[in-house]
Amino acid sequence: MFDNLNDKLEKAFKVLKGQGHITEINVAESLKEVRRALVDADVNFKIAKQFTERVKEKAMGRDVLRAVSPGQLMVKVVHEELTQLMGSTHEELNLKGSPAIVLIAGLQGSGKTTFSAKLANFLKSKKGKKVLLVAGDVYRPAAIDQLKVLGEQTGVEVYTEDGVKDPVGIAKRALSHAKTMGHQVVVVDTAGRLAIDQEMMNEIASLKEALRPQETLFVVDAMTGQDAVNTAKAFNERLDYEGVVLTKLDGDTRGGAALTIRSVVDKPIKFVGIGEKVDALDVFHPRRMADRILGMGDIVSLVEKAQEQFDEEEARKLQKKLAKNQFNFNDFLSQLQQIKKMGNVKDLMGMIPGMGKAIKDMDLDDDAFKGIEAIIYSMTPAERENPAILNGSRRKRIANGAGSDIQEVNRLIKQFEDTRKMMRMVSTGGGKSKMANMMRNMQRMKR
Repeated sequence: MFDNLNDKLEKAFKVLKGQGHITEINVAESLKEVRRALVDADVNFKIAKQFTERVKEKAMGRDVLRAVSPGQLMVKVVHEELTQLMGSTHEELNLKGSPAIVLIAGLQGSGKTTFSAKLANFLKSKKGKKVLLVAGDVYRPAAIDQLKVLGEQTGVEVYTEDGVKDPVGIAKRALSHAKTMGHQVVVVDTAGRLAIDQEMMNEIASLKEALRPQETLFVVDAMTGQDAVNTAKAFNERLDYEGVVLTKLDGDTRGGAALTIRSVVDKPIKFVGIGEKVDALDVFHPRRMADRILGMGDIVSLVEKAQEQFDEEEARKLQKKLAKNQFNFNDFLSQLQQIKKMGNVKDLMGMIPGMGKAIKDMDLDDDAFKGIEAIIYSMTPAERENPAILNGSRRKRIANGAGSDIQEVNRLIKQFEDTRKMMRMVSTGGGKSKMANMMRNMQRMKR
């Protein structure tokens, strides 16, 4: 995401590279490139102009320290303004009702139904809530069927009334059912249209009036760019919703909607969709998103994703095995499975500062580990447990079983040995010290 914007902003900052100090002339030249980058990212020209004017005012008013170059100062000021433009701080969902009601609105094709299921999964798995999904899109049987399938996948109950065409009545009866069954949150999916029309607006407004939800969330496809912003404005004028959800952000290399919506509708972006799977949902943090846009990575989100898959007991067992040099292919496979659960490999690596550009053109998809897994699964239990016995004939048999060649098997075994050495080093006091120093240096660079 934001690849094009990141490239163009980097070009803008190069204008100041090598300059001894900030002047009216070199700032103007740099900001001309920044403004062009924002407009190319589908940011409204007026907003892009206001943005660069604020950056100029701040940059010209700052003293450049000896340890900081004009280019670095400009990156810092742009980072501050990007964060401000997207809302400064994250705003949590209001879940104070009994049950709390979340109403989902948006155009057809924006990803409302998928997001409804993702939100239910998020509330269940990360907030510990008992959630009820309500199928309120009565005009599209496919939407109801889709919600049922997604509800089954996530273990969340879905309330439906086959053949009934009264969304307000369905929602009211679903609410009564939720109170009876002890659900803590009710997420109501609603109908959309291919374009804004009065009938749709009246229906969603009637639902909001009848249910009085704690949260009304407007779902919009980020790939529609400035159109997404215009649609968000039209819905807000009628609904006065509490927050915005941007879907398909992983497919949008420009990012104009994410940058612009907050300043146009004055409502926070609360979530972003980053894939098709039910767990492919991120809470929106303006500062972290500014980090990603400027190629600084997002180490905080990466750590949070790792912690979600972290098993303390398993970690203790692994620590003991590493100390005794007993880390084997079963442990290696287990670590791969945990990484896969964290999300798309390329997105994860892009969160590491400095890695985004390095892997931009690399083909790292969800199937990246399939070849490795096939090789490990072709090993016998004894071979996985004791890699030292993997002689030439065993490696040849493993390669045949995995549909691979012996060079691939040899390469994996070498990677395994390198990983084992690295993990053992990190598990020792000296390794921890090195890691701590590295993290401190990274933190200084971000300030």
